[in-house]
Amino acid sequence: PMAAALFPEKILGKNGLVDTAQALEGKEYVMIYFSAHWCPPCRGFTPQLAKMYSEKAQEKNIEVIFVSSDRDEGGFQGYY
Repeated sequence: PMAAALFPEKILGKNGLVDTAQALEGKEYVMIYFSAHWCPPCRGFTPQLAKMYSEKAQEKNIEVIFVSSDRDEGGFQGYY
């Protein structure tokens, strides 16, 4: 898929590294979400996004790529 060309060959999923092309295969929409644990508006929005994702992503054929703006690995791991 064209969207896969925008990202590295592998991306980090909840269960480890996954093949980007496989993760995005057949997806009609690919959203890129920039966020960080230190960002108060992000911390308010992320739970809403996660809820909608779990309820609608499969039905709507959507995938969300999370791009962390955290400044260190610990902040990222705690937020992701």
